[in-house]
Amino acid sequence: MDFDRARRDMVRTQIMARNMRDSRVLNAMERVPRHLFVPREQIHRAYDDCALPIGQGQTISQPYMVAVMTELLRLKGNEKVLEIGTGSGYQTAILAELAGEVYSIERLPLLTEFARRNLEKAGYTNVNLRTSDGSMGWPEEAPFDRIIITAAAPDFPPPLLEQLAEGGTGVAPVGVRQGQLLVRITKEGGNIRESRYTPCIFVPLVGEYGWDEERNL
Repeated sequence: MDFDRARRDMVRTQIMARNMRDSRVLNAMERVPRHLFVPREQIHRAYDDCALPIGQGQTISQPYMVAVMTELLRLKGNEKVLEIGTGSGYQTAILAELAGEVYSIERLPLLTEFARRNLEKAGYTNVNLRTSDGSMGWPEEAPFDRIIITAAAPDFPPPLLEQLAEGGTGVAPVGVRQGQLLVRITKEGGNIRESRYTPCIFVPLVGEYGWDEERNL
């Protein structure tokens, strides 16, 4: 399979065709080798227009959704970014292309190690990983210029609001477990402003300020 061609086609037919024009995001999507971030049995589908299973009941997001969420962050190149939900590390790699330093939290140890191997293979060195409850954030490294949550949250977790820098931006799928809206928040003068965007469906954020996995709530 010609992965370079598949990646170019993905950007052209799945992202640009949906009227996305942010050149930095498009270039990052074209550079990151998505096939390195899927399980071996899914590699032939790495550039398909859909989410894919990566094990542990989790998924790698649809390329278009990755592009949309990344564009909403409005990264300039030197930001300190917190990602909640590392998964296979693909969104992490896109952020690493566009920001100064990325801190990413994954709840499931096996996925943390999967992502670590994938990011090392792809050559990213400006990424820091840990396994913990993402809804609690990474307080010892706060504040963060940008925060992205790649799992469905009932609301933007209060600890993450506290860890967002003044003038910072956060993006998350917020709503009920059956469906969410992408939400972008900005922190200005200690106040939180919220904008709502496209409908989406993500796996749930499980944790203190997320969903209760055992009770399915």
